[in-house]
Amino acid sequence: MGEGGGCCPPMDLFRSEAMHLVQVIIPIESARLTVSYLGDIGLIQFKDLNADKSPFQRTYAGQIKRCAELARKLRFFKDQMSKAGVKPSAKSDAKADFNLDDVEVTLGDLEAELTEINANSDKLQRGYNELVEYKLVLQKAGEFFKAAQSIAAAQHSEASSQQAAEESLETPLLKDQDITDQSKQVKLGFLTGLVPKGRALAFERILFRATRGNVFLRQSSVDEAVIDPTSGEKVEKNVFVVFFSGERAKSKILKICEAFGANRYPYAEDLGKQAQMITEVSGRLSELKTTIDVGLLHRGNLLETIGKQYEQWSDLVRKEKSIYHTLNMLSFDVTKKCLVAEGWSPVFATQQIKDSLQKATVDSKSQVGAIFQVLHTKEMPPTYFQTNKFTESFQTIVDAYGVAKYQEANPGVYTVVTFPFLFAVMFGDWGHGICILLACLFLISREKKYANQKLGDIMEMTFGGRYVILLMSLFSIYTGLIYNEFFSVPFELFSPSAYVCRDAECSEATTIGLIKARDTYPFGVDPAWHGSRSELPFLNSLKMKMSILIGVAQMNLGIILSFFNALYFKNPVNVWFQFIPQMIFLNGLFGYLSLLIIVKWVTGSQADLYHVMIYMFLSPTDDLGDNQLFPHQKTVQLVLLLLSLIAVPWMLLPKPFILKAQHNRTHQGQSYTPLEGTDESLQVEAAHDPHGHEEFEFSEVFVHQLIHTIEFVLGAVSNTASYLRLWALSLAHSELSTVFYEKVLLLAWGYNNVIILIVGIIVFVFATVGVLLVMETLSAFLHALRLHWVEFQNKFYEGDGYKFAPFSFALLGDEEE
Repeated sequence: MGEGGGCCPPMDLFRSEAMHLVQVIIPIESARLTVSYLGDIGLIQFKDLNADKSPFQRTYAGQIKRCAELARKLRFFKDQMSKAGVKPSAKSDAKADFNLDDVEVTLGDLEAELTEINANSDKLQRGYNELVEYKLVLQKAGEFFKAAQSIAAAQHSEASSQQAAEESLETPLLKDQDITDQSKQVKLGFLTGLVPKGRALAFERILFRATRGNVFLRQSSVDEAVIDPTSGEKVEKNVFVVFFSGERAKSKILKICEAFGANRYPYAEDLGKQAQMITEVSGRLSELKTTIDVGLLHRGNLLETIGKQYEQWSDLVRKEKSIYHTLNMLSFDVTKKCLVAEGWSPVFATQQIKDSLQKATVDSKSQVGAIFQVLHTKEMPPTYFQTNKFTESFQTIVDAYGVAKYQEANPGVYTVVTFPFLFAVMFGDWGHGICILLACLFLISREKKYANQKLGDIMEMTFGGRYVILLMSLFSIYTGLIYNEFFSVPFELFSPSAYVCRDAECSEATTIGLIKARDTYPFGVDPAWHGSRSELPFLNSLKMKMSILIGVAQMNLGIILSFFNALYFKNPVNVWFQFIPQMIFLNGLFGYLSLLIIVKWVTGSQADLYHVMIYMFLSPTDDLGDNQLFPHQKTVQLVLLLLSLIAVPWMLLPKPFILKAQHNRTHQGQSYTPLEGTDESLQVEAAHDPHGHEEFEFSEVFVHQLIHTIEFVLGAVSNTASYLRLWALSLAHSELSTVFYEKVLLLAWGYNNVIILIVGIIVFVFATVGVLLVMETLSAFLHALRLHWVEFQNKFYEGDGYKFAPFSFALLGDEEE
């Protein structure tokens, strides 16, 4: 770990950055500016020194409340802009010099103005909607009355003509009777308005029942939906005219109209007044429309003005709120003139922090500078890895299992290579690899565009892991060339096949007629194996043994990393009583199996490795016979078996007793209080140290060691077997690919029909993309993830640390408070 003050220290992913606990004593007059500058560099994780206080009891609660109010106003502006379709201007790189007091006044004025404009606009819009409805009532009701008048006139003329033709002696008496009846007629009243179309039938039924049928109702539907003045929503409505007799019926009708949300409007009986009212309403509508348009234009201009400054204001408010949140974590010193801050920072950032403190002192014109000092503590520091856009996604895969303990070996270094490689072992096809590579290169080419956009959940996850997918695709091309599969089709890429037919009758479906005529195929599987009768047994044997070799190698790497952890943390007990017996046990059994596999490949022996491994346990002293692969094999097996058996108690028994002895020796005589103390704060810290003088429970330690021993012994078997998933998924991928090629594409080709061929190609493409490039990719990804998390990392990785979370303006999200 290089200490020093460079801006970008050399990256070291193997162990997390060296951290130290620092204390900063800041004069009150420069506190806000100091925290602001520290937020700019983002390299201190502040500790909350006021954890016992509620948020309302803290010093800067008023400022946080003020920032929350400003944030509420900004959310109001954002909501108004989104409704009006106004987009805030993009963030400018130039730093705008805003003062929070000025911004508070500006936002208050703008909110008051916008609220007033909205209130006036709503009032005008309600009046406009009422006039639109009133105009519809005047038009439709006018049609009712005109139609009724014309019918009445026609009936009157018809009655007159009939009366003249049928004159008799009784005529004068009838005339008197008419005069008498007319004097007894009752004057009918009427109400007009609009009712929602969905409620019109129920409205009519209730009117009829409430008045016992003593009303006459006419309705006419409006062609287009109108905006309801009360709710502001578009509703389909009917214009109605209801005739009634008496005040009691009128009061009932008014209550029913109110219950059904029917808007009533006055209507004059005089035809001349009706025409005049329509003219007046039309004039007022045009005036209101002009006024509303002017108001909307003014509102739009105001929102445009807000939009230009919105992002800067939003950034300022978020920064100020985070500054005061941080200031609330600091405690006052005894004199109440300084704030005391404590926090974790990387060692390499010391000079940058000091420079920021000096700059804050100068810019705030403080007479006293901030004091920076390093504290000594037994507390576990946070874990901080400096990653770039390439390594970040691999580190995220490791962190999803658990954050590394401070400065323990980081599996993320090896995951960069081993994760895409294990994926590719299961996904080996260079045709499919090229397809994924092209999709990944498309994402990388649009990197700058997509980085600033909000993508969907799946797309965002895919884009975030674009460099993982890049390596996965490159390794898949590599393993696909080894398997010699391009969409399951073999190619003679590096040289012709080493095998030729013995005679003309040699069939492609068998290898009986094949003889080796050339040099061995230089790279990967010879294409002659594909389609032969021996293909599946050969490839199964190859991939199964290869899976065991890869698994044992990766598990050995994990145990070796536990050795480097023990060396780094100066823990010789773990070296002698964990690393060494684990290496002996794993390699005495499965390391030996791996050796047998390699020897069998090299010598071309016909030995049965199943028989060798089973009888190594059941009958270790029996002769091997034809299964002997090298001289003195039986002796070697006996020694390895004996060492493996010894390794189990070696792991289990000594460590708990040694730890107990160490504990007794370390804490002997520590019941006395130290007379001298270098720092009062350190004594307080030691008293509250969670890793301090806990009582040593031998039974707990022994049970813990017993569980670990059993887990390792059983895990050595189960984890090795677990790596056989590499063989299983590789076989499944290859067979699925073969099925889609032979049973879809070749079958469609054999019909000699263009339509069937096109359909076959479409089905093949969709099956390849949907099943092999999406589902199989996800399946292989999850299996590779499991092999890293369980089989590899459990050999050395504790993963019980916590992430370094510095106070940084760059990490402030865009989410709403």
